[in-house]
Amino acid sequence: MTTPTTATTATTSPTAQRHEDPVIRVQHLRKAYRDKVAVRDVSFEVGRGEIFGILGANGAGKSTTVEIVANLRTADGGRIEVLGVDPRRDPAHVKNRVGVQLQESTLQGQITPREALRLYAAFYPDPEDPEALLQLLGLEERADTAFDDLSGGQKQRLSIALALVGRPEIAILDELTTGLDPQARRDTWGLIERVRDSGVTIVLVTHFMDEAERLCDRLMVIDDGVVAALGTPAELTAAPDGRRTFRLALPPGHSPASLGLDALPEVTDITPAGAGWTFTGTDRVLPAVVVALDGQGVVPDEIQTRTRSLEDVFVELVTRTEEKI
Repeated sequence: MTTPTTATTATTSPTAQRHEDPVIRVQHLRKAYRDKVAVRDVSFEVGRGEIFGILGANGAGKSTTVEIVANLRTADGGRIEVLGVDPRRDPAHVKNRVGVQLQESTLQGQITPREALRLYAAFYPDPEDPEALLQLLGLEERADTAFDDLSGGQKQRLSIALALVGRPEIAILDELTTGLDPQARRDTWGLIERVRDSGVTIVLVTHFMDEAERLCDRLMVIDDGVVAALGTPAELTAAPDGRRTFRLALPPGHSPASLGLDALPEVTDITPAGAGWTFTGTDRVLPAVVVALDGQGVVPDEIQTRTRSLEDVFVELVTRTEEKI
């Protein structure tokens, strides 16, 4: 199993990251389907008003986790609180306060957005105005168009509208932008941010790194049914142990060894990289190398700093898990 990475140390349990006003609390969640364990041990909290991302590869356990939180599936073990209650014991308390957009949700082909919203609004005691939702999500001009004739982006906007029609305090959005073109994805991101700004807490399930990094206040990475990492995007992408990396290209006739750069105490590793070298070292490695070059009158042809991306972190975590299985 993977030791969870958190905002504090790599060995701190995710449940130690307490939020001041959690609307979701999950502890040691477990779910299996016969011989297949979908969720082994998942713990996390979601704070009111944040966009909380759940990131992972296909089959990692993301959708099963949120379906259990939404009381659409029953857990085999663990503790769940949504808005202060266990949804399994008091489903009525959370039913109208949690909106859900599932991964592969669809509608009857001839129903229109206006008809669908009016139908769903009838299920709630105090629904949002369907016409206001059509305007909020930019569907006014397609309000009377059959569902089958909507574009992928328009169908996703309608999915968001249906998740919001009951005036939920929490919206769970599962793989919202899968299959959309780049522009439609970015339009959908803007909608999600506007929904959060209206006061709705959002749980966003995705396997897109750029989406998670752009939208989420905090992220949980699930791999093989366990929490592999938990924290803000900046915390997760921060270099371990304060290490820094940059790429350096030197003028012809010079090398790191000839200039004594490999002997600097701030440098821990130098590897060839195309026409230059990649330097790794302490948080002072870059200024130390620049000062050393300046002292010898050498002007580098190129210096390019490098930071870990969320994708880099994800690959590291998945590789680590695979090595331990």
